[in-house]
Amino acid sequence: MKAIETLLPQRYPFLFVDEIISANRDEIIGRKTYDATFLYFQEYSPGKKIVPHSILIESIVQCGGAGVNDTGLFTKALWGLASIETARFFDFVEPNIPVTMIVKNLRITDKILKQTGTASCDGKKVLEATWLCLKL
Repeated sequence: MKAIETLLPQRYPFLFVDEIISANRDEIIGRKTYDATFLYFQEYSPGKKIVPHSILIESIVQCGGAGVNDTGLFTKALWGLASIETARFFDFVEPNIPVTMIVKNLRITDKILKQTGTASCDGKKVLEATWLCLKL
């Protein structure tokens, strides 16, 4: 797999994917671990930090875009999030727990990328979403 920085324009502190594990025309699998140095933790009770839900959505969208670029279907395509059709949250993500994202490509054209996916920690689903990106 290629280095994530070659697949996305985002850089620290706005890069929310560590690696693409596998990518093909149908499915992308990626991973992110929000370690103790992560800048955007939200404290929901004294001393208890979680990853904000908006960051989880951005992570799974970045995973999908990086994965499509990794397949070689497009040469250095830049995708912009156009809409989030659905998003359901099932649990929180705490520091130092790897998040595995599985993204399915529903529609890929030269201008539109529609994807759906789930994010899980230790086998437990934390997010399920469907979104649409446009090629910029």
